[in-house]
Amino acid sequence: MSTPYQDAGRTGQKRRTFEALVAAAREAVAAGDTPTVDSTAAAASVARSTAYRYFPSQRELLAAAHPETARRSLLPADAPADPGARLDAVVLEFTQLIVATEAQQRTMLRLSLEPGPAESALPLRQGRAIAWIEEALSPLGGSFSAPQIRALALAVRSAIGIEALVWLTDIGGLSREQAMASMRWSARALLQQALRSGPPPAADA
Repeated sequence: MSTPYQDAGRTGQKRRTFEALVAAAREAVAAGDTPTVDSTAAAASVARSTAYRYFPSQRELLAAAHPETARRSLLPADAPADPGARLDAVVLEFTQLIVATEAQQRTMLRLSLEPGPAESALPLRQGRAIAWIEEALSPLGGSFSAPQIRALALAVRSAIGIEALVWLTDIGGLSREQAMASMRWSARALLQQALRSGPPPAADA
């Protein structure tokens, strides 16, 4: 992720400043704090006016600090052709990412529940994981329409991620390893049910 200010002029120095700001924001989020542009600038030893050139608002800063921001795909380089194996690979990678960045994810979940302008939506509100799941399910294109694949991806996403991890561990009392196994089981079960009986209702159905 980059900003318009970052993409012009001394790009090398600007990249280092950007990375310092993002690193400071991620440290604050990991500690359970909600960093502001001012506090992040101070922590990164960057001038306040400079920080605002990269991040005009707090929500833009928080979006850049999200652990998943840089990921474009969760499939391995040698991705299998079987949709079940592809989905399991994506779910495994996704759940490992969620657990590894749990503190940040919990903070982002809390922030995503707070009202905010649509143009500065946080990553959890953007549904970024849906695209990763749709990519895993793409071999189903011969049997399911694009809206049907998306409907199945939405169902899978509802069963995995930080929301599910919080429920399974905090309410269900599972360990992180058990919660990850449960989420993978749920994803496989949803795919198997869709293959047997058809996908869940699509949004335009």
